[in-house]
Amino acid sequence: MIPVVHHPVYVAPAPARSTYRWSKNGLIRDLLLAQGDRILWHRPDPTPIAALEAVHDPGYVAEVIEARVPAAKSRRIGFPVTPEVAARAAVVPGGTWLAARLALEHGYAANTAGGSHHALHDTGAGFCVFNDLAIAAVRLVEEGAVERIAIVDVDVHQGDGTASLLAGRPGIATYSIHAEKNFPVRKARSTLDIPLADGIADDEYLSTLEATLVPFLDAHAPGLILYQAGVDPYEHDRLGRLSLTREGLRARERVVARLAQARGLPLASTVGGGYGDDAAEIAERHVDAILTLGEAFGAG
Repeated sequence: MIPVVHHPVYVAPAPARSTYRWSKNGLIRDLLLAQGDRILWHRPDPTPIAALEAVHDPGYVAEVIEARVPAAKSRRIGFPVTPEVAARAAVVPGGTWLAARLALEHGYAANTAGGSHHALHDTGAGFCVFNDLAIAAVRLVEEGAVERIAIVDVDVHQGDGTASLLAGRPGIATYSIHAEKNFPVRKARSTLDIPLADGIADDEYLSTLEATLVPFLDAHAPGLILYQAGVDPYEHDRLGRLSLTREGLRARERVVARLAQARGLPLASTVGGGYGDDAAEIAERHVDAILTLGEAFGAG
């Protein structure tokens, strides 16, 4: 069985003027429910305020929790933070933390939300409110669950928020492989950044991923991988600039799983980016990633 973390508040009603596909998380849930006994469901608790404030500015945390985010920050996020969005934002980092805890026990686990890698210290950005990857990583290290963590981000957009929030944090290393000319315009500095030219397809992508991720993992020797499994490198993704096929995305998950398993590393995944007009197709890409990773780890 594949341990999967989900909470009803992940499926929040769409705020006004939002272009984000808010139905995506519900569709992911429904596709996984259709898998029956292959999935072992877990429900996270809201993230402790102290864990949020260990990464984000306390003033910004209060703005989100109280649903009073200023208009300028709302524009940077891409939607207003309603009370429903605030409730969701408070739970998602706890879901990523719980997925990591489950991965330490079972080898692999997935959060059906998260991957909010653009959120910065005192503001959200790029459809991201709180940076669940950074929050979970800092919390896990501080509570002694694991001494060293690697965040491996394969979203088509650079994980700029994660890189900036975790720069200099002992025991945490960040890896981002992304389209060089895509958002954000101003990149942060990850422990290792792999910028890719537009249009790179399956073979070149997969060989570059393996050639760079192997020395990264060996150099930093983490005890856990937090994996931002963004599916927007897909050739038909609305906000992507790369050209991976659906099978290429599945092959990517198998490569990452194989490298993790070869080093005895548990892995917890988040959903990350995926954009387009067909929310059901986007959800299928995310579920493909979860099921492929689960199978690779022998959990599916």
